[in-house]
Amino acid sequence: QVQLVESGGGLVQAGGSLRLSCAASGRTFSTYVMGWFRQAPGKEREFVATIRLGGAYYADSVKGRFTISRDNAKNTVYLQMNSLKPEDTAVYYCGAGPAGYDYWGQGTQVTVSS
Repeated sequence: QVQLVESGGGLVQAGGSLRLSCAASGRTFSTYVMGWFRQAPGKEREFVATIRLGGAYYADSVKGRFTISRDNAKNTVYLQMNSLKPEDTAVYYCGAGPAGYDYWGQGTQVTVSS
């Protein structure tokens, strides 16, 4: 059974940093696409960043501030978030799959105060 578990969310002041982690279990994810999405209250879930064999890609809103990385030995993907803004406040979800996002975590709350 595939499981994704996010951690690392919390409350931070604007300009601060957080690092999210997503630990995967149930199979080896080294060749899987893994990514981060977020959903703010009253808004649809939106793409944040993804990492795959071809490289890493980011939403324009986070480019230059967020960095996605993975440790295949630990089956874990990270999202380093710097220079956080109040508009980054959302529940952040980890997704994974062989070509898209077939599996999802439960989400972790990130709140950025002004």
